[in-house]
Amino acid sequence: MSFHQIKCLHVYFNGFQSALWLRLLLWIWIGEQVDQVYTSHQNFHPHSIKIPGDITLGGLFPIHSRGPHGVNCGELKKEKGIHRMEAMLYALDQINGDPELLPNITLGARVLDTCSRDTYALEQSLTFVQALIQKDTSDIRCTNGEPPIIRKPERVVAVIGASASSVSIMVANILRLFEIPQVSYASTAPELSDNNRYDFFSRVVPPDSYQAQAMLDIVKALGWNYVSTLASEGNYGESGVEAFMQISREAGGVCIAQSVKIPREPTAGEFDKIIKRLMETSNARGVIIFANEDDIRRVLEAAQRANLTGHFLFVGSDSWGAKSSPITELEDVAEGAVTILPKRASIDGFDQYFTSRCLENNRRNIWFAEFWEDDFRCKLTRPGVKLDPEKKKCTGDERIGQDSSYEQEGKVQFVIDAVYAVAHALHNMHQDLCPGSHGVCSNMDPVEGRLLLDYIRAVNFNGSAGTSVLFNENGDAPGRYDIFQFQMTNHSHPGYHVIGQWTNNLRLNLEEMQWSGGDRSVPESICSFPCKPGERKKMVKGVPCCWHCELCDGYQYQLDEFTCETCPLDKRPAPNRTACRPTPIIKLEWNSLWALVPASIAMLGILTTSAVVITFIRFNDTPIVRASGRELSYVLLTGIFIIYLITFLMIAEPGVVVCALRRLLLGLGMAITYSSMLTKTNRIYRIFEQGKKSVTPPKFISPTSQLLITFVLISVQVFGVFVWFAVIPPHTIIDYEELRPPNPDLARGILKCDMSDMSIICCLSYSIVLMVTCTVYAVKSRGVPETFNEAKPIGFTMYTTCIVWLAFVPIFFGTAQSTEKVKTDSALPV
Repeated sequence: MSFHQIKCLHVYFNGFQSALWLRLLLWIWIGEQVDQVYTSHQNFHPHSIKIPGDITLGGLFPIHSRGPHGVNCGELKKEKGIHRMEAMLYALDQINGDPELLPNITLGARVLDTCSRDTYALEQSLTFVQALIQKDTSDIRCTNGEPPIIRKPERVVAVIGASASSVSIMVANILRLFEIPQVSYASTAPELSDNNRYDFFSRVVPPDSYQAQAMLDIVKALGWNYVSTLASEGNYGESGVEAFMQISREAGGVCIAQSVKIPREPTAGEFDKIIKRLMETSNARGVIIFANEDDIRRVLEAAQRANLTGHFLFVGSDSWGAKSSPITELEDVAEGAVTILPKRASIDGFDQYFTSRCLENNRRNIWFAEFWEDDFRCKLTRPGVKLDPEKKKCTGDERIGQDSSYEQEGKVQFVIDAVYAVAHALHNMHQDLCPGSHGVCSNMDPVEGRLLLDYIRAVNFNGSAGTSVLFNENGDAPGRYDIFQFQMTNHSHPGYHVIGQWTNNLRLNLEEMQWSGGDRSVPESICSFPCKPGERKKMVKGVPCCWHCELCDGYQYQLDEFTCETCPLDKRPAPNRTACRPTPIIKLEWNSLWALVPASIAMLGILTTSAVVITFIRFNDTPIVRASGRELSYVLLTGIFIIYLITFLMIAEPGVVVCALRRLLLGLGMAITYSSMLTKTNRIYRIFEQGKKSVTPPKFISPTSQLLITFVLISVQVFGVFVWFAVIPPHTIIDYEELRPPNPDLARGILKCDMSDMSIICCLSYSIVLMVTCTVYAVKSRGVPETFNEAKPIGFTMYTTCIVWLAFVPIFFGTAQSTEKVKTDSALPV
């Protein structure tokens, strides 16, 4: 078609939508290509099978593999090519011999070889649309000048195939332009479910979106959350992996470590690089693989070369299925591989049919001779072709399954179901359009493609395996899968074994699974191992399956898997740091050294004081006792006795009574002591001061007056303590801060009375006032006569007492503040 013609067409159809314009251009290009094919073939198709019939179906099969660069076709594919193609011929024979299905109508076929290459398949499939394009033959003349007699090509009403998704996609784009329905037996790419782009495409196998969901369910059932993906370049591999990744993202719980694509034309060493890249995330042992057989095999070979046998745990798609060819002589590397395959059954009738084929009864299959040579490893004699001396000559008496190995290919059932789906659709269409008619009536000549598509989508029958064959609104079959595992050891029959099924949900028998070396424990494929008790997860940004484990330290415990929380003040973390436990409560024990020493000294003091009291009582009326002021001496000794007694209250277990007695006696003992000494020093001072002025004695120097003054001074202390009782009743507290070291195992709560350091000083403040006042009077009385020997000892006592108190108060408060500062600094964040 010339540029001028296209330009004219563009002007003419300028008002049409761009999609219609592109479709028109493609139609014209196809017409020219068909003319070329038509002219070059001259109605003879050396690479196709022609079976005559009233209605013709097309067939696309990968009879040969992809050839090397520059060559379309390579080696013969016995199982995926010949088995599947013969399954179509077998189904046609069964349908044509069935008096109930399409009676008086014979189905024919035009079967083509795709050579596992999408571009070559596109060229071959142009054969199917020849009858739909009017060809101008006016300029064609025979040598005698007469117009040629050109046989009109058969009209293909539907196409069975193709196998590879990439091929089906390429062919579907052509067939939809001519409204030819297409039913695939093996293409599973999710892209083909797009009913807007591939509206004439249907398939009897479920799409990879179901397969991807099944594979994700397998990964989760095995407890894996970190896997890599591996895909062959092309629609099948890339769309399968994309479906798996999308479903895993939506479902959550599974992360993708590496997503590697195998090039369509891999270079030398490419697969070694792929294995090296997968090992960059060696924890991701699980590998989800959507790849063709050749790529699967080369991946296993590369893993074997890298000495990684048993490391990778493969989960293979239906392209791996239960095939032996990808793993031959690589069984050790493939051991434990879990594979998936649409639920299928072996068709006994096909086995009988295929094993009975021979060179004599299967001449309709133009590739059967090539299959015969490959299957029996022999060579057929052909005119003009010299026989290779290294190969034996084929006798023709060989038998499939007897002189060669035979196992039915996995997609045979689906090929048969695809042919029957079109046959049932044609049957239902014939009943509606040609009621009571024998053979094809005018309403079905020609068969309208869009109407036939509606009938195909509406079929529902039991297929060759006994399962229902039907399609949803997108032309997809329901998802039904068998799950296999390749096992070698500890089993009487090494090979693929069914371990589960998937029909919208997974049923997996983990007890029947075994891995490399016969191990039955499921290996791990996780990014990060679970954190130990007492450790929180610190997530890796952007990878929800990966984390670092951090220990909850100090007084923290594990609140949840992501959070550490500080225990309450009265608790400390459990040994595993998953909870808090009560902090042990301690008190001063009687058998402690800190109790025995003060108690011993206090006991000695009590005994000494008691001895003095007894002595005073015994010599109560003697002049020396009376001269010392026996009344005040008894009061002074009582105060001293109480001071010693308070030691035992400080050691005793805190309680309401003990705390009340501590408050009362702590200041009372000193108040009694200093009150009596103050009264004495005051009496001495007043006597000598008054004697300087007159001979009249001062007032209130009698024993009764002295006692009254002392008790008045003491009553001030007692009154203050009872006011304290009223404001803050005595009670116990547990101090958890005093013994809270960095190591929580050493933390203790101290049972004590609610008496703060300040309250103790306040309690003793009155005694300090009495002491200072007594000291003042002692200073003033320092000039008394030598014969009066009481004033100077009192003065000496008060001097030393003041010195001790002056040292005690700063040290006491300074130590308390330093301790508080240390606690505060340790609590500040670094």
